[in-house]
Amino acid sequence: MKKIVLLVLIFISSNSYSQENNILERLSALKNNGKIWYNIDGYSVTSEILKNSFDEKGLQKVFRKYKISDSDTKTKDSQINYNNLFITKQQKISENNFQTNNYYFVENADKTTLVIWFIKNGKTDKETEEKLVNAIIENKIPETNFVQMQISSINFADRKVELGNNCYWTFLNTVQCPYSGEMNWSIHKTLDDAKEAVENQLNLTKLEKGGKVTSEEIIDIDFEGVQTKAKKLAFDFTGVTSTLAGMSGGESLTIYYVAENIRNKNISCVMSFWNNDQINPETKLPALLEKLMKLK
Repeated sequence: MKKIVLLVLIFISSNSYSQENNILERLSALKNNGKIWYNIDGYSVTSEILKNSFDEKGLQKVFRKYKISDSDTKTKDSQINYNNLFITKQQKISENNFQTNNYYFVENADKTTLVIWFIKNGKTDKETEEKLVNAIIENKIPETNFVQMQISSINFADRKVELGNNCYWTFLNTVQCPYSGEMNWSIHKTLDDAKEAVENQLNLTKLEKGGKVTSEEIIDIDFEGVQTKAKKLAFDFTGVTSTLAGMSGGESLTIYYVAENIRNKNISCVMSFWNNDQINPETKLPALLEKLMKLK
């Protein structure tokens, strides 16, 4: 009896973990200019098929394209279902912030090379990377995970959010609505990972040159019907030259950083607006942010 109970517990534990790491529940993808972009767990991922052959001569050209040097360690990942080389490189962004670049060079059936490039600030998850690489190689990502280049609505944690015709992607899972706000988000395996993602974005914002943080506080908000807290940051660009400010014409940026479990999905979300955006005097928010949050 003890053995049967133990086997049942192992099965339940294993099954729960596999459900927890079902990448398709967290993945979004976009086809653009011969590449496919993916967003999952705060990763920015691209895949691209190159005509270069998967041999020493062909890979030398591929490595040059991706700035891979002879000194970079190249290993084979046994969890990838096809012949491959894996390379990891880390870039220091600030004293406590590092960006990891993980490259998977995979041999296609026709001997050409598939490159899948993962970029993430903070902790990485090798299992999730390997699951996604195998799904890409085997063409197992459903069309329902792909978004269209032209958008009038978005799927936000299983809720359809209408945007109208004035919004566009500036990056996958990053929406800009001129004079109505901007947002980016990701779905994560764990809430802790979502919290780390918004904290990393906050730290990167503080490194933005040409401006200064004028206030930082924790506030209460209603986010998708859930009472939670967000970090509110005010960033001032008055009298300085900044590419970020120059694109909007604004002088100050208000940003909300929030990580929360919404409809059983762990969401990291950063929402912002400029002082010259169209702000609703009743909600004190622009139209895009009004669709997701309420100030308390």
